[in-house]
Amino acid sequence: MALHAISHLSRFKPALLRRLGALALLGAAAIPAAFAQADAQLTQYWAVPAYYNPAATGTTDFVRIRGGAKLQWLGIENAPKSFLATADSPLKIGSKRIGLGVNFSQESLGLFSNLLANIQASYKIKLFKGELSIGLQGGYYNSKFKGSEIYIPDNDDYHQGSDTSLPTQDLTGNAFDFSAGLHFSHKYFSVGISGLHLLEPSVKLNIEGNESSDSQEYETILARQLYFIADGNIPIKNTLFEMQPSLLVRTDFAGFGAEVTARARYNKFISFGIGYRWKEALSVMVGAEFKNFFLGYAYDYPMSAINKASSGSHELIAGYSLKLDFSGKNKNKHRSIRIM
Repeated sequence: MALHAISHLSRFKPALLRRLGALALLGAAAIPAAFAQADAQLTQYWAVPAYYNPAATGTTDFVRIRGGAKLQWLGIENAPKSFLATADSPLKIGSKRIGLGVNFSQESLGLFSNLLANIQASYKIKLFKGELSIGLQGGYYNSKFKGSEIYIPDNDDYHQGSDTSLPTQDLTGNAFDFSAGLHFSHKYFSVGISGLHLLEPSVKLNIEGNESSDSQEYETILARQLYFIADGNIPIKNTLFEMQPSLLVRTDFAGFGAEVTARARYNKFISFGIGYRWKEALSVMVGAEFKNFFLGYAYDYPMSAINKASSGSHELIAGYSLKLDFSGKNKNKHRSIRIM
């Protein structure tokens, strides 16, 4: 995540974020200059499908409400922290079915803080004994940089404390964001592809509370992201177990990431599994579903050199689901069935 001053065409270097400790030293702050990443990197991505794909809204007969938090790389000062909340619901209009949703996320990394708030809608078509969804998402993106907390070591190779191109006050800016996706759901599996931040919005960052046109202006860009997610729900014959494999692949067309998860669920109540994030982490996870409630926990152990400075990452997702009855009978009655 980085920033540059338009008037001086200078760029922040990893050394400017020394306070990230090993995070900066390992290059996590060395994403191509001026680009920012705002999507939470969740190990339990399968639990919040509409967060990564607006077409995944309303794919069940529930009002699904989920909230989560991820504390990444504990032990490293100013390491990433992510918080999110999502809600989606199906809606039937005549013989047509649509999905509606909202989501909110906030992520901090070092001196940066990014906020996204979105509204979503999807249109559904019956296809091949399943359902194809086409989804759109529009929202608000805000980025902040704590320039007042910049720390430059005496032996910095790139900048001096007197460098006038560096902000010495807090900066903020916002922009409109747009995303779209396709999602196909079947009794035993689902698959989806989505493009988030398709307009790759450019955010002009100005000193907070300063509207003067003479003030120095900075810029950050929300990088376009492409996601492919697939998962399954395969009953094991003559048992109470179900296998639930899943896969996520993502790219910003400059880099690539992938993770695979293998989970098992027993009696539609408790689930457990392991995951692998390509060249980054090994994960273990456990979850429980009781009536309308869901609770899931995941732990990531870093496989890169960052494990010398961090004990790992912790993630918690909780949710509640309310069954909707589209039959026209007992309109005010809701009953508790499986969450996912």
